[in-house]
Amino acid sequence: MKHVAVPYDSDEALLGLIVPRVRSALDEGRHVLLITCATKLALLSEALGPDAGHIDSRISSAWYGHPYRTLAASHEYTRGRRTLLIGEPPWAGRSEREVRELIRYESVVNAALSATAATMFCLYDVRRVPESVLEFGPVNHPVLLGVDGEVTSRGFVEPHELVLNGDRAPLPKPGDDAETIRFTGRELKRLRQSVGDYARAAGMDRNLITSLVISVSEIAANSVEHGAGYGTIAMWVTDGELICEIADPGGALDDPLPGYIPPEPESPRGYGLWISRQLCDLVELRTEGGVLRVRLHLSMES
Repeated sequence: MKHVAVPYDSDEALLGLIVPRVRSALDEGRHVLLITCATKLALLSEALGPDAGHIDSRISSAWYGHPYRTLAASHEYTRGRRTLLIGEPPWAGRSEREVRELIRYESVVNAALSATAATMFCLYDVRRVPESVLEFGPVNHPVLLGVDGEVTSRGFVEPHELVLNGDRAPLPKPGDDAETIRFTGRELKRLRQSVGDYARAAGMDRNLITSLVISVSEIAANSVEHGAGYGTIAMWVTDGELICEIADPGGALDDPLPGYIPPEPESPRGYGLWISRQLCDLVELRTEGGVLRVRLHLSMES
C-alpha cells in the first residue's frame, strides 16, 4: 500500500494534483474510487470528461460516517485488486472524540491495508480543515504530495506508536448507578440475556440492542477463552449512551493494534474486537492494575 497526504489550497490545485493521477491509474488498469463532497465530485467529473464513466464515487459524509466501518469498507474495496482510493473526510461539525477517531483511522489504515496493492490519496483542503487536523497529515501518511511531486514524510509515525490526546489517561469511573454482573464461560448465555434486558429497560432503540449484545458477548467470550476465564461487566447510561465495560483480570493484550486489523477470512480468531469496533460508536481499552478493561459506547438512539 502507498498512503499519501495531499494538501491543496484551491480547486485548480486539486484538479492539477488529482486528474492526471486518476487517468494514470486508469491506464494501469486500476479500480478508482473517489470519495468527497458532491460539489467536488462534480468538479472532478467534469475535468475527467469521458474518463469519469470508468470510476466509482461515494459521498464523503456517508463513507466517513463511522471510522471503523470506513476501515472495513476500504479493506473490502481494495482486497484482491489494484486500486486507487482518493478520499476527503468531512471534518466540520464533528465532536472532539469523532475527530480523534477519524485521525486514528488515517493512521491504522497503514497497517490494515499494508498487504494490498492500493494507493490511497487523502485530500486536505487547507482553506477549511482545522489546523489541529492538518498537523497529523505528515504523522499519518508516509508520503506527501505537492506541486513539486511526492516526498517522504519525515514526521511519519507507525500506527502502533501513535498516541492521541487522552489515550493514556485512566478511564473515568463507572456511573454511580452502574449494574455489575460477574460471568464465567458457563454463564455467557445468561449474560447476553441480562445485557439485552438492561438495554431494553434503559430505553435503547431496539435496533441497536442486538449490536450491543453481540459486542459484549464477543469480548466476554475472549476473556473466557484467552484471558482469565472469567470477569465482570458494568453497565450504565450517560449523555445519551449506554456504556458497557468488560473487566478481565487476565491482563493486557499482546496485540499492538487490537481490533483494527481485519482478520483473515479463514482465521478462527481475531473477530471479537474487530466486530465490536464495527458495531459500537467507540471502543476503549486500558490495562490498570493487571486488569484489562474494554469499554463499549453505543448511542441509545439510531
